[in-house]
Amino acid sequence: MAPIALLSVSDKQGVVPLAEALHRIYGFQLLSSGGTAKVLEGAGLPVTRVAEHTGAPEILGGRVKTLHPRVHGGILAMRGDAAHEVDLQQQQIPLIDVVVVNLYPFRETVANPQVSWENAIENIDIGGPAMVRAAAKNHAHVAVLTRPDQYDKFLAVLADGMGEVDSKHRRELALEAFEHTAAYDVAISRWMKGQLAEAASPWLEALPLKQKLRYGENPHQQAAWYSAPKQGWGSAMQLQGKELSTNNLLDLEAALATVREFGYGMDGAHPVAQHAAVVVKHTNPCGVAIGNNVASALNRALDADRVSAFGGIVALNGLVDAATARELTSLFVECVVAPGFEPEAREILASKANLRVLELAPAAVDAAGRDHIRSILGGVLVQDQDDQLIDPTAWTVVSKRLPTSGENEDLTFAWRLVRHVRSNAIVVARAGQSLGVGAGQMNRVGAARLALEAAGDQARGAVLASDGFFPFDDTVRLAANHGISAVIQPGGSKRDGDSVAVCDELDLAMVLTGKRHFLH
Repeated sequence: MAPIALLSVSDKQGVVPLAEALHRIYGFQLLSSGGTAKVLEGAGLPVTRVAEHTGAPEILGGRVKTLHPRVHGGILAMRGDAAHEVDLQQQQIPLIDVVVVNLYPFRETVANPQVSWENAIENIDIGGPAMVRAAAKNHAHVAVLTRPDQYDKFLAVLADGMGEVDSKHRRELALEAFEHTAAYDVAISRWMKGQLAEAASPWLEALPLKQKLRYGENPHQQAAWYSAPKQGWGSAMQLQGKELSTNNLLDLEAALATVREFGYGMDGAHPVAQHAAVVVKHTNPCGVAIGNNVASALNRALDADRVSAFGGIVALNGLVDAATARELTSLFVECVVAPGFEPEAREILASKANLRVLELAPAAVDAAGRDHIRSILGGVLVQDQDDQLIDPTAWTVVSKRLPTSGENEDLTFAWRLVRHVRSNAIVVARAGQSLGVGAGQMNRVGAARLALEAAGDQARGAVLASDGFFPFDDTVRLAANHGISAVIQPGGSKRDGDSVAVCDELDLAMVLTGKRHFLH
């Protein structure tokens, strides 16, 4: 008997070429209903209508079409199961091998603010999700497609397998199918919640719920984590430790963004330019360093401010080995994330049972895209990530004294770091290590005072980076009093000349980047 493909789609894009290939190349019998059947028939393809297949007409104005044992029995039957085969023979139910279904356009319907309750309800698909879930459940034997952008790859897999779909691809399709129906149900529930005058977050409709969190930033706040499963943190594997909290995730995000300034990966497609480690506390880096290897980078990052590092979040940009793991266990930290962990390192880290250890693949980071999304009351703000490559050749030296080669390296390091510190932001650094960080202050000289006091005597001969221009020359004078030798800032103030004059007076080098890096 010819294999059967069941096609019933709301989005008709690409369905005719798919059906033609299934029928003409691989000999599939086409089973369809409603509008999809009309489209396929119009393209000259032989189609068996679902009503003809089941012997039952569509009823209730189309509400009941595919909810029938000859449909669901054909999808759910396990090949090689004797009891299932007996049932199929007795009921004369043929097997269905491929299910191509996407759902009524509920989200598109309710996007119209004038849509009526009745119209929205009629656009809730029932038979479609049932077929998708049935096919996904029986993915050991059935391939399920839920989006037009899956069709080309599916046909390529069929071609490679000489008409067969490998189990790995069927599993991947099943996962995407369950994500499809989950997102659909979330869209319905959130629309209903909004109609019933309860708070809703409609921009979360496309993101499946990953997990409920114990609480938000504080114990009295409820919280949940929505995430795309194959992108960013939704793809991270937690290897050990307590359940992640809201604050853990916010700090992990800040730590990862900072460490990626120096590359993120191990070998091959994601080489690391410099081994780097970042320690974050309350979304601000308190220790950042590069080193000859990951262990030395971590040691230097912790040494930058071991007091603040206590209870912090660590991000590493390379493979964690035993030496790095021992360094991690030398101080209490909440979480660590890296692209990979050696087996011996995992054994060492296991001694800290509560330590949250996350492995996040570079490919998952790349897949997350460049949108930076934040919520405001009743809406969201979307902007590009502030992750453009830094180009020192575009900078301008405005002081009489040119930076030395060592100062140039330090200025570049400090500039990489300062854009990951909350504004107003000041960073003091030297030799690939942060020495002092001033974050989130209401005035720039206050941020500089914090950073310089944290650096202490180490500020002498170090450099200072500012995420925004200096409105007055007071920050430069303060930096010079602490022994800073070079300063980097965007420029653009009406009083830039005053700050440059102070640098010339006190023999500091000053570099203007022409680019601001506020982080709110």
